Amino acid sequence: MTTVTTRTVTYPADGLTMVGHLALPAGDGRRPAVLLGPEGPGLNDFQRSRADALAERGYVVLAFDINGGRWLGDPQEMLAWATPLLADPDRMRAIGHAALDVLRAEPRTDPDRIAAIGYGTGGAIALELGRDGVDLRAIGTVNALTTGRPGEAARIRCPVWAGVGSEDPIMPDAQRDAFIAELRDAGVDWRLVVYGGAQHAFHHPPVDHATRPGVGHHPLQAERAWRDVLGLLAECLPLPEAE
Repeated sequence: MTTVTTRTVTYPADGLTMVGHLALPAGDGRRPAVLLGPEGPGLNDFQRSRADALAERGYVVLAFDINGGRWLGDPQEMLAWATPLLADPDRMRAIGHAALDVLRAEPRTDPDRIAAIGYGTGGAIALELGRDGVDLRAIGTVNALTTGRPGEAARIRCPVWAGVGSEDPIMPDAQRDAFIAELRDAGVDWRLVVYGGAQHAFHHPPVDHATRPGVGHHPLQAERAWRDVLGLLAECLPLPEAE
């Protein structure tokens, strides 16, 4: 197993002190990098472990924060925080840019080779970075088929991959159709994978707090979605050994 070095990084964004998790692969040269965004409750050990797993493969990874170091375990508290954030593209972009600045400032990062992968709210932030014209090699989202302001999807300069559960009531058919129409009309290179039988947040292992109806873990589809994320990175952000 490749040796991974991790450290906590703090930085200002959205009027808060964000607490991110930086994972560095072995070696000392510049590497392709991944900005990894969490779902609405915030950054936790599961997403940190995903960052570490990507670093083991050779990527520099910043799992960024959206809640000022908090984990919003109560669904109502999480919705009260995330709903206005998701309705404010400029605020999401500011959070994403602040994290991106931290990742780019890391000496191990190749600043010209960065992808953004996000789950839920973190995925919406990744999409907004694309709509803001950020030079990314790929955007991947799970449970985040959010649409943007008219015309701005044309600024997306990289392939977009999205995954969603077939039984996700938060991302119903109408939302999927709107997401597809936005990317298709903008001429974006996009893919959408619908995972049969999976609900919202199907990728995330069960956590010890109350959940909303329509939210649940689906281990088989979670593993498939992770393999699809790795496939996106292998295609769009290949590691030096594979080039």
